[in-house]
Amino acid sequence: MKKITFRLAVAAGAIMLPALLPADTIVEEIVARVNNEIITRSEYIRSRDQLKQEIQQQDPADAEHAFTEKQRDVLRDLIDQQLLLQKGRDLGITGDTELVKKLDEMRKQMNLNSMEDLEKAAEAQGASYEEFKQNMRNQIITQRVIGQEVGSKLSMSKDEEAKFYNEHKDEMERPEAVRLSEILIAPKPPVKPGPDGKPLPPTDAENEAALAAAQAKAQEVLDQLHKGAAFADLAKKYSDGPSAKDGGDLNFFNRGTLAKELEDKVFALKANETTDVVRTKQGFVILQVTEHQTAGIPTLKEAEPRIQDALYMKKLQPALRTYLTTLREDAFIDVKAGYVDTGASPKQTKPVETTAKEVASKNLKKKKKLGVF
Repeated sequence: MKKITFRLAVAAGAIMLPALLPADTIVEEIVARVNNEIITRSEYIRSRDQLKQEIQQQDPADAEHAFTEKQRDVLRDLIDQQLLLQKGRDLGITGDTELVKKLDEMRKQMNLNSMEDLEKAAEAQGASYEEFKQNMRNQIITQRVIGQEVGSKLSMSKDEEAKFYNEHKDEMERPEAVRLSEILIAPKPPVKPGPDGKPLPPTDAENEAALAAAQAKAQEVLDQLHKGAAFADLAKKYSDGPSAKDGGDLNFFNRGTLAKELEDKVFALKANETTDVVRTKQGFVILQVTEHQTAGIPTLKEAEPRIQDALYMKKLQPALRTYLTTLREDAFIDVKAGYVDTGASPKQTKPVETTAKEVASKNLKKKKKLGVF
């Protein structure tokens, strides 16, 4: 992406000044102004291209039709974001703390040692790290504003939950499944450099010793579990699996999706029961069943969290649209001719442009009225 080295913001749109600007200067076309912020054509095109790419990945067969329908809202969504970001600033929401946490989680998921390594990894993929961080910060701020100003004000009654359950009961039928957590102890044979500096492969004896050590460690962890230690705490402390940071949580597995040996063991367990040490290709694993879901239609109480989520999302979209309409009516929004804000309100206020000559004329009339002349 070409770097924007210079930007002129004017209410009427882009101004071309080829004789006054350096050869490497890019004058942006401004497609909309939202209070004191602008939306440029390059931002609009980038958002439109990103939308097209996402649609092609989600539904290649119907991508062209879906894109034609959704591209009409690209400018609306950009204006929505500006309004939410400005509201976030008014509310003192910076997103800084959450941003640091999310970046650190990403670093851990990529097995990187430092934030500098994360920055290098982003740049190696041709991405601007600063732009990536800003996009993530913007997402955090907008979500916080939506949750605080819209989501927190939504409510669901027991009657609504019961009505939704009865209307969608058949859709809730589910297979038998278990939610699993793991503690993986992987063998760690010694790493020794060869004459050329490259690591030498471990010997059979070293591999056997590493396996024996891993099995012994796994048995020690199992003993701690039997003595009452919390599974999640031990997973965070000892597990070599990628789920360690989440306390070993692996989410749900339907019957028929696991290896036969593991399936027979875990589906015989009740919630909070644990397997013995099990040998796998990765090493030695201890599995805990945190939930055991029976097959069939869940009861209203069992389905309540899903129902609440569904009702929340159903109510959130219209409530958010109403909130954004209110923000529009309290803002000054100017959209360039040829572009359409599909979320516009008829009560919106468009900035009134006043030339220097008009200002001088008004001041003159004011002075005459006061008897200065």
